[in-house]
Amino acid sequence: MKRTNESRIIETDADIRAGVRILRRKCTHLRRVHDQAGDPPLRRHAPGFEGLARIIVGQQLSIASAEAIWRRVSITVTPMKPASLSRLTDEDLRAAGLSRAKVRTLRAIAEAVDNGLNLEKLAAEPEGAVHEALTAVHGVGPWTADIFLLFCIGRADAFAADDLALQIATRYALGLKERPSREELLTIADRWRPWRGVAARMLWNFYMLR
Repeated sequence: MKRTNESRIIETDADIRAGVRILRRKCTHLRRVHDQAGDPPLRRHAPGFEGLARIIVGQQLSIASAEAIWRRVSITVTPMKPASLSRLTDEDLRAAGLSRAKVRTLRAIAEAVDNGLNLEKLAAEPEGAVHEALTAVHGVGPWTADIFLLFCIGRADAFAADDLALQIATRYALGLKERPSREELLTIADRWRPWRGVAARMLWNFYMLR
């Protein structure tokens, strides 16, 4: 059965390369981005609670800091399940490097899962339904939902237009005078369908060079 744009999944480096080949033909800006930055990494996270928790932990941190704190959190919350997190005190989680806001969000996600939110089943849901389910949880916003779609579910056409690094990278890649707004970036990214998820990875890779 032919996959729709929403159901196409990025699972391997071969999927990334397939998207890159198409985007290089479609967009001269992304061709230059790829020439400078090379193939972007796959960046897939575990699905479900673990993957969403990892996104929350890494918010507003450098890649190196996010990885270091995630390692400490993974040791503290073992196994990485809602029940394991719920048994820990706020002090335990803060000692692993989490801010108070991230502790509250992780607890809210754990509670939502206990109350019936099935994160694994979201993989089969339309993008709008994924956004609705996740943003209903306290502390989870549209950016988090987009990153979950990109890296946990692996949607090939997911795109995080609220992401500051993507906005900055797009400005330089396209030679814009100013950083595009969310709405402007969505309009720009429409030309990259149905591989916006690969375009995002290419732009993040390009951003790391700056």
